[in-house]
Amino acid sequence: MEKNTAIIGSGITGLTTAFYLKKTGIKFKIFEKTNHFGGVINTVSENGFVFETGPNSGTLSNIETVELFEYLAGNFELETADETAKKRLILKNNKWYALPSGLFSGISTPLFNVKDKFRLLAEPFRKSGNNPFETISELVIRRMGNSFLDYAVDPFISGIYAGDTNYLVTKYALPKLYKLEQQYGSFIGGAIKKSKEPKSEQDKKVTKKIFSAQGGLSKIVNALVKYIGEENIILNSKIEVKKNDRFYNVENEVFSHVVNTANAGELSSLFPFLHKEYLKDISNLVYAQVAEIAIGFKEWKGIDLDAFGGLIPSKERKNLLGILFMSSIFKNRAPEKGALLTTFVGGIKNNKLSEMPDDELLKLVKPELQELLVLKTFNPDLIKIFYHKKAIAQYGADSKKRLQAIERLEKENKNLFLAGSMRDGISLADRIKQGTELAEIIIKSNS
Repeated sequence: MEKNTAIIGSGITGLTTAFYLKKTGIKFKIFEKTNHFGGVINTVSENGFVFETGPNSGTLSNIETVELFEYLAGNFELETADETAKKRLILKNNKWYALPSGLFSGISTPLFNVKDKFRLLAEPFRKSGNNPFETISELVIRRMGNSFLDYAVDPFISGIYAGDTNYLVTKYALPKLYKLEQQYGSFIGGAIKKSKEPKSEQDKKVTKKIFSAQGGLSKIVNALVKYIGEENIILNSKIEVKKNDRFYNVENEVFSHVVNTANAGELSSLFPFLHKEYLKDISNLVYAQVAEIAIGFKEWKGIDLDAFGGLIPSKERKNLLGILFMSSIFKNRAPEKGALLTTFVGGIKNNKLSEMPDDELLKLVKPELQELLVLKTFNPDLIKIFYHKKAIAQYGADSKKRLQAIERLEKENKNLFLAGSMRDGISLADRIKQGTELAEIIIKSNS
């Protein structure tokens, strides 16, 4: 039988996997339960504004992402963030302060107390932790102090995970930070040592710049779909995978390999043959719920939007998690004198807020936005709300059991790959890297 691959889900992971299979000449088919490509990625143009209804940007944080975009060059225009986006704002006592970017600014900022500033100076001399299940809160307090947790790390985690630093485990949620301490013994010392290490040509390409595409992230999805071929993607698919000896059956087609990119809660219905006990350790994965609000002004009369955006610490007791200044980050997202903002509500600490009806939610957040953005009136020309029930996977102490369960199920079911954000990271770059690695495994098995 000719080997071919079924890919469940047309998000960035599935599309990346399919891209490399097509490039190598391996047959595949993507099965998508919705009526559109791209998973949660979707760009909308309306009334002079260009906004996202899902992820707003990514980071060029690995070579897999860089190389995929090199292959797609000419099919879309990659756009990296404006220089102003290097500045991140943190709210404290209803005032915005720039998040420190170095040792000197860390000592001079009003965000942290004097005691913790002295602790910062001593950070390179502290011992490494030895608890693989240490939460982010525990790690930061041990190395840097409470005020660093409250006014740097907590809002940072809200911006990435919409999560709780008391739940997320550093080893799984921030693996690079965990490895930095384990390998070098210090964040500051490790960062300095790494900066002095010789870089390969590939390393130099990994700029860690924020990216999108001219016209929005959907342009990247469209470029992938164009290369893959729409005829290889089945939309509105009623997916159930059946197993027969060494092969898999999806919608009456036989496949030698199956790649799943759907979320953890869908595994039992997608794969009824999987071992139920192992499945429990995967399906109990916690997800943050988030409401995303795109807000557009044709004429901006608020604060200077000369930053990536503003993050709001839990200590400030606001309903908002943060605000992205999208028209400052990327070009042509709003009319010339206008502004496009994206704000987020909900998350692990306030999941119920993301379940409120539109009118109630807006009644709650409008006064906060008006105050924080210093607007005399709040009359946007565009306001759109998008609800994400399974927005962001949360990597807590249960991650070890989940990863072990995935490994066992993959061993029991040869050539079945349980992927997606339930493992290997939540960012766009993480998803592209995972899709690339899955393709490499499948290609190797076909050689």
